[in-house]
This record gives sequence, structure tokens and C-alpha cells, in this order.
Amino acid sequence: MLIRHRYYLLILAMLFGIWWAALAIHPWHRSTWLLENSLAIVAVALLAVFHRRLLFSRVSYTLMFVFMCLHQVGAHYSYSEVPYDAWLQNLTGRTLNSVIGWERNNFDRVVHFSYGLLFSYPVREIFLRVVNVRGFWGYFLPLDLTMSTSMLFELLEWATVAVFGGGLGQSYLSTQGDEWDAHKDMALASLGAVVAMCITAAINWRLQRDFAREWVESLRVKHKAPLGEDEMARMARKRK
Repeated sequence: MLIRHRYYLLILAMLFGIWWAALAIHPWHRSTWLLENSLAIVAVALLAVFHRRLLFSRVSYTLMFVFMCLHQVGAHYSYSEVPYDAWLQNLTGRTLNSVIGWERNNFDRVVHFSYGLLFSYPVREIFLRVVNVRGFWGYFLPLDLTMSTSMLFELLEWATVAVFGGGLGQSYLSTQGDEWDAHKDMALASLGAVVAMCITAAINWRLQRDFAREWVESLRVKHKAPLGEDEMARMARKRK
């Protein structure tokens, strides 16, 4: 079973490599493509380095694969210029924006939502298998980490604009003139994580016999003694 599991991971890695190579050919803005791929390269490298120590489930690897493929589309075209409207118009004669009522290129918003939807479950695996959280915290902490990393990414985008400025910084930022762009991106990532954790909780509630008991136990106070200055005083006494 373990060999088949790693074989599945190898297939995904090969497919992503082909997808990445295809979209690396003549991107619309090479400098923006390089910036967009910097974090992607770090993420892939970390997964490769730690895959023997922490082998994720097939579900988690598939979710991460889908997100990384979406990200490569945004990197190739630049997020604010992904021509999804032209693609749909060629197929159906109508644009997606006209059907939904969008007034801007919202591919970046879709990917921010997908970040929360697709990455919160792999993050949940880390919390359950490494940190050993249970119950309520197994759903809240993935949401919390998704929200905080989304905020950190928005700060990174702001720093990139501050450092590079000009066309490169604006192309990477992709605000399209919306002063609330960062807030909406973070809200969508959070919403995606909420949806993913609600689906996960619903499945576990249906299949896990001790679901309710585990939630109650996770919210019970485990250590009655207060921490802070009291704990510092106890540690100081022990040292003496």
C-alpha cells in the first residue's frame, strides 16, 4: 500500500512538472512569472524534502496539486490578465463576467478562495498527525492558519510593490484599482477554509462514532493551575 501511495505521488509530481514546463514557455510577463514561482518552488521543495517523514494522504496531495496548477495559470498570464472570458466566449459565445455580473478579472479572487478550500485540509493533517490536536481544534486551527498565511501573503505582496515598484510590482499585486483588494482576498481565502472544514466536519460527524465526545473533550480544561506569573514562580522554585 505504501508503494502504491508513493507511486500516486510520483504521478502527480510528473503531471505537475509537465504542466509547469508547458506554462513556463513564453509567459506573458517573464519577470512576473519568476516572482509568482518563487513561493511555488519553495513549497514544492519542502514537500519533496519532507515527504518521507510526513507522507500526506492522496486527498491532500490531490488538493495541493489542483491549487498549484491553478497558480501556474495565474503565473503564466499574470493573475489580472488570465483570459478566461475569451476562452468561454470561444466555446459558448458569451463571457463569464457577463453571465455572473463581474466587472473585473476575478481569476485572482477564485485562486484566493481555492487556497482556503484546497489547502486547509492538508494543514489539518499536519495538526492532527504532528501536533496531535483533536476535536474542535482540528477544525479551527487549519482555518486560523489559512487566515494568517493569507494575511502574510498580502503583506508580502505589499512589500514586493514597495521593493520593485513600477509595472512589475503592480503586475504582481493585481489590485486592478480596488482599494479593498487585500481585504477581499483574505476574506475569500477564509471562506474557502470555512467551507472545507465544514465539509470535513460533516463527513466525520457521519462516520466517526465518538465525534461529539471528542469535541467536548477538546474543549475541557486540561490544566487547572493558571500560567503566566504563577507558572514562572513555580519554575523558579524548581530551579532552587
